[in-house]
Amino acid sequence: MDSQEGIKVSVNSEIGKLQHVLVHTPGPELEKVTPENAHTFLFSDILNMQVAQKEYSYFKRVLQKVAEVHEIGDLLTDILQMDSVKNAMINRVCKTEDKGFLAPYLKTLPAEELSRQLIEGVRLEDVTFINKDPYALLPIPNLFFMRDASFTMFDNIMISNMATTVRSRECLILNSIYNLHPLFDTKVVNPVLSYDIHGEGTVEGGDVQIIRDDVVICGLGSRTNMHGVEALVEHLKTKPGVKHLIFQELPLEPESFIHLDMVFTMLDVDRCMIYEPVIMNSKYKTFHITVDGQKAIGKEVTDLLAGLKEIGIDLEPVYCGNRNNDWAAREQWHSGCNFFCLEPGKFIGYGRNQHTLEALNKAGFNIVTAADVANNRVNLDNVKKCIVAFEGNELSRGGGGARCMTMPVQRMAVEW
Repeated sequence: MDSQEGIKVSVNSEIGKLQHVLVHTPGPELEKVTPENAHTFLFSDILNMQVAQKEYSYFKRVLQKVAEVHEIGDLLTDILQMDSVKNAMINRVCKTEDKGFLAPYLKTLPAEELSRQLIEGVRLEDVTFINKDPYALLPIPNLFFMRDASFTMFDNIMISNMATTVRSRECLILNSIYNLHPLFDTKVVNPVLSYDIHGEGTVEGGDVQIIRDDVVICGLGSRTNMHGVEALVEHLKTKPGVKHLIFQELPLEPESFIHLDMVFTMLDVDRCMIYEPVIMNSKYKTFHITVDGQKAIGKEVTDLLAGLKEIGIDLEPVYCGNRNNDWAAREQWHSGCNFFCLEPGKFIGYGRNQHTLEALNKAGFNIVTAADVANNRVNLDNVKKCIVAFEGNELSRGGGGARCMTMPVQRMAVEW
């Protein structure tokens, strides 16, 4: 098992210089998504694994240029080396998914193979059991969207309470890794299980963004509900000082609006990317909750940018689609707002959204390619402000972008 000193978990902004990030390179689990089961797995299309992996490799190589990158599959294999952890996880998975008959088979597998099958699924021919479903244990093809099932809030790693049960194993696996792997120095919190007395809350990491060390924003839509937002407020009450949570109502459809980071992401201390028809639309309400000790006071604000400005975060937006409604709708569909910051003013996202890249370029951000960065033709230390564009024609069909595919656990502080 990894013996290095534990990472002191710390994410106090979306933009601080990245130091440690968790990822999952998409693998054979993608090839187990078919036209018949795609809807079950929350996909609107099926992906070509080989093409997706090639695109992803450039994305990961850029991350490796600026930070320590940790693969979830490797961390899972590490903790499964301990028999007590291995048996407990098998029992938990089998109980949660009503697959008790699988436990004896799974317990015969060595750690690396068990890790693989927990991610890629178990087919029936592997376990000699007759059933109409071809899978004794379903694959988890959404795992490469690392941001959904967990997120980092200040010094805590938060476990999501997913809106769909098909993704519950991701939370179970991640919870075990964060609690048991020596790589992490943190307290792990499931805000819904800890604070939601109704037991109906859902919250997913794509909806939660840490703007400043006292400011959190959150989406309210198809994946995160009001009980989930209230659970986040209760968690903020446990933190010292005055905290702010601004939550933004999102359209319930189409599925490209599932999370806040599909319509808003931070780019720099004074810049953000927005999808104007949602963020600047009075139809979708925005509320600001001020948390001071055990008191929480809420009010409606004009919009997300106005709410942030009230508390000293004055952002100039860059517009997805370059303020053309048709371009914006098309590019938002393919994660045109979904950027991931490497440090203030430097971020990575899909190169396919050309009109959005043009808007970024006009706003003063240089466009560099992931291939040039990965192959040492461009040194990011020599570029002041930039968008690192990587090919994502295949990956984007999965319904997420660069922010969705990352789980940062340590960033440097930002001077505001």
